[in-house]
Amino acid sequence: MNDDPVMATNDDASECKRGAVELGYWQDSYIPFFVRQIEKRAPEINRGYYARVKGVERFIKLFLKKAGASSQIVNLGAGFDTLYWKLKDQGVYIANYIEIDFPTVTARKCYAIKRNKHLLERIHEQDGEVKLSATDLHAGNYHCMGADLRNISQVESKLQQAEVCFATPTLFIAECVLVYMENDCVNRLLAWIASKFKSALFVNYEMCNMNDTFGDVMLGNLRARGCNLAGISFCKSLETQKGRFLDNNWQGAKAWDMVQIYYDLPASERQRIEKIEFLDEQELLIQLFQHYCICVGWLGTEFADVNCNGD
Repeated sequence: MNDDPVMATNDDASECKRGAVELGYWQDSYIPFFVRQIEKRAPEINRGYYARVKGVERFIKLFLKKAGASSQIVNLGAGFDTLYWKLKDQGVYIANYIEIDFPTVTARKCYAIKRNKHLLERIHEQDGEVKLSATDLHAGNYHCMGADLRNISQVESKLQQAEVCFATPTLFIAECVLVYMENDCVNRLLAWIASKFKSALFVNYEMCNMNDTFGDVMLGNLRARGCNLAGISFCKSLETQKGRFLDNNWQGAKAWDMVQIYYDLPASERQRIEKIEFLDEQELLIQLFQHYCICVGWLGTEFADVNCNGD
């Protein structure tokens, strides 16, 4: 199986994020260290990324509020995500922060961190030692490691190298990751997490409502770039998104499309970003939002009341 087109989606998403940051949609002083080039994107794409970043951020904050500083974050298919550094700037302490992606991707991230003094300094403030290989980096409470998420024994081995604690409340984040994995691989991964972790919240950002013409066009565009959407059957609806957690021994699951996520964000923030670029067709943005969602699954009772409106 050729994973190169899937790995290329990291570059595309990172470039989109940097472009939106440059326009002022949200702040991220770290993304330029990982992404050099910016290609101008359509306003609806920038708003889509804004909703994605702010929507996922809201669940991260809810998790941290409930779980506290002794918790862990495991970012699956993390790519060039900068969340670790942004949390550091906010004064948020995490006991253990783990990123897993294809070794080719983590090799590039490790190289960028290694050659950038500012990134490196922020990582090992608590602990002076940095362990670095071609694809993995361990420093203090930060771990960036190369592994194939379809290979459970590899994932488990890497998590053990990062000294993961299965008894500690853990946040799993996956943004457009599971859709590229075969259904049985996704099921194995979710079932394995459910069997190992006592208390967890899984935040999954992905496509949904793909059984219409708009969805067909989206899929056609991705397939034209060589992306095999092996897990697309879970993206039929919000129900199928929730179902895969419930079918793999998670205690519960909830899902919202991005229309709801976007309109549950603070009105003042929406008004601010809507002034950045003129949007000709509001209808296109709504269609886009209807075809993406955030689905959360949980283990343990403390996350059962998590909701998209910030309560």
